[in-house]
Amino acid sequence: MSDTLSEIRAAFGGGDTDIRTYSPLTFAYIGDAVFEIIVRTVIVEQGQRPANALHKHTTKIVCAGTQARLIEAVYDDLSEEEQNIYRRGKNTKTNSAAKNASLSDYRKATGFEALCGYLFLKNDMERAIEVVKKALDLAKIEL
Repeated sequence: MSDTLSEIRAAFGGGDTDIRTYSPLTFAYIGDAVFEIIVRTVIVEQGQRPANALHKHTTKIVCAGTQARLIEAVYDDLSEEEQNIYRRGKNTKTNSAAKNASLSDYRKATGFEALCGYLFLKNDMERAIEVVKKALDLAKIEL
């Protein structure tokens, strides 16, 4: 299995910054993409479907409401370090507003995305996938 982060860094450079200096919104920025690539991959692996069907299915999972349910389901199973990253992300003031979610769900989703981004940038994609899978299972959300 490839190490995506190392491959990106080898091709484009980077990796010199201590990720502990990154803001929670930076973690959430990359974490949004990490979570979405996990979900999209699982959905695509289920078989060929029209692109609009893939999109509709994906957007039901990668929305703030669902992400809030996911973090609520898995929070107690996170390490102390992971809980701290989540809380930092959740409690960060953002300049954007929730479009189709409550402010509470939006903040929880931001924290969840921050956790996914942190694990990716820490080069622990295995743990990111484990957390997402466990959250989906505990929240009883089928892909």
